[in-house]
Amino acid sequence: MHAFSLTPDQQALMDHADRFGRERLYPLAAKMDLEEYWPAEIFPEMAALGMLGTTVPAVYGGAGMSLFDTGIMLQAFARWNHALALSWIAHDNLCTHNIARNGSDEVRQRYLPGLCSGELVGCLGLTEPGAGSDALGSMRTRAVADGDDFLITGNKLYITNGPVADLCLLYAKTQPDAGSKGITAFVVETATPGFAVAQKLVKMGFRGSQTAELVLDQVRVPRANIVGELHQGHRVVMSGLDVERALVAPISVGIAERALALCIDYARTRVQFGKPIASFQMVQAHIADMYVWVETMKTFSARVLAEVAEVDETQTGRGAIHALTAAAVMYCANMCNQVLDRAVQVHGGSGYIWEAEINRLFRATKLLEIGAGTTEVRKMIIAGELLGP
Repeated sequence: MHAFSLTPDQQALMDHADRFGRERLYPLAAKMDLEEYWPAEIFPEMAALGMLGTTVPAVYGGAGMSLFDTGIMLQAFARWNHALALSWIAHDNLCTHNIARNGSDEVRQRYLPGLCSGELVGCLGLTEPGAGSDALGSMRTRAVADGDDFLITGNKLYITNGPVADLCLLYAKTQPDAGSKGITAFVVETATPGFAVAQKLVKMGFRGSQTAELVLDQVRVPRANIVGELHQGHRVVMSGLDVERALVAPISVGIAERALALCIDYARTRVQFGKPIASFQMVQAHIADMYVWVETMKTFSARVLAEVAEVDETQTGRGAIHALTAAAVMYCANMCNQVLDRAVQVHGGSGYIWEAEINRLFRATKLLEIGAGTTEVRKMIIAGELLGP
């Protein structure tokens, strides 16, 4: 085995996820994009195959796999249905994994089995209308103690899975004067009175991945639903962000892999001037560039994902791993954008048509340069770690 090859077990897992993606997720992709359709049956199907709760211990109904295993499954899913892949990772990592890692045993026992079986859909409630890149410092959602409960009031915006979620791992200010600290994480059941989906957002790309603005009006949440420690939610956020960035990079890789495969097939079959366009040197140059970018994306993404999987998550959010995860998600997103730009060029006019698969992939690229911290924030993180205060 080479240093950057998958082990036989890892390759078997990726092949398993790729086969499920091709056979079950790919047929849903066009409908999800055109109609912003959500297939409610898909998470229970994935759970039956051991594809939910990937990093959750078996005692809570999970698969007990590593973060690296999660990443290679995500890459395979993204090849065939990137919108479903995004919703899956928001459920499985941003919500489920964080509850498993930081929740009390009571919270784990109450919620993890349903999240791992697909009975419950999870989301992460962090971003707000006035708090995007500065999600902690500008947070306005408030949680006020009321006996053994907290009353939560505020808005959350751009929430993946928001319209279909049963649970929200939600962050709210419990110490309003503590700046970017004084925040607490709660598990909030979306059926609780006062919790509402204000609007389902219509997006340019990743359209089948349901996204919403959420409104909370005096939502009563038991103190027992705190995840982590009271007023210490910033630690939960920061420890999870590096993992999130490492797990967004494989989405870019999967999309780029699919785009390259589509271009190779198209170049071989599209005939102009009496011969396949694959015989034209400029088309060959485009495809050669795409191949190099995809291969470097795969290597960098896998390397960083492997390192994150070995790091104690209490040590993330700073240091070398903080810079590396920002670099991986930034590089893979930027290269994915370049791959898809060339891919549409190879497809010509057919690639500009909305219903075309390559068009669907192209429209997805911009979110990858914005979500999980914009390109500009990623550069700030890298420079901050390299140059110091």
